[in-house]
Amino acid sequence: MTTAVVLDIEGTTSSTAAVRERLYGYTRRELPRWIGTDEAAPVRAATRELAGRPGATPAEIAELLLGWLGSDAKAEPLKLAQGLICHAGFRAGALRGAFYPDVAPALRGWHAAGLRLAVYSSGSERNQRDWFGHAEGGELASLVSGWFDLTTAGPKREPGSYRRIAAAMNTPPDELLFLSDHPDELDAAVAAGWRVAGVHRAGEPNAPRPPHRWIAEFGELALP
Repeated sequence: MTTAVVLDIEGTTSSTAAVRERLYGYTRRELPRWIGTDEAAPVRAATRELAGRPGATPAEIAELLLGWLGSDAKAEPLKLAQGLICHAGFRAGALRGAFYPDVAPALRGWHAAGLRLAVYSSGSERNQRDWFGHAEGGELASLVSGWFDLTTAGPKREPGSYRRIAAAMNTPPDELLFLSDHPDELDAAVAAGWRVAGVHRAGEPNAPRPPHRWIAEFGELALP
């Protein structure tokens, strides 16, 4: 029996293009100015350490971070910077979370039926909360009780990350359902004892792969 659903974001609840055009685009525009502010001090220090460049100037750090952003590197200083920059954008009304049309009705229905909802994404927890909390058409964050990213759970293609999430949610693995567009992530969740369903949206790059069940929209799932 499924008692909790854990959601990926890119390619699953929201199109990859929407996430990257909005969050990545906003970060790219704001980062060169922001990196010199007091708020960015932890990011500057972490970037210098990760890059092995203790004397890097703010301009050089911005160049490093923008390079990581362009290659979609899962670097913690970049995720921290993106979280802080985009948080300001959401608060100012410059950013809104965009979801596939079937997502909000499904999440509200599952929540009303007593299922617990959580998010596990490579984006920072701060960005996750903002994406759901400032969603077009009405906030969705109040439906979600757990938020997990690469820092709190670990890499999405490693079974150990899913074991950590199950422990944090205090839920048996076989009661957790993970929804993702990426077959490797589904493989890792299955190896940790989870239930899974692949989500293949039109226009998204990851092709369905056996042995997982694949759906085109959340309405195809009979839950709970």
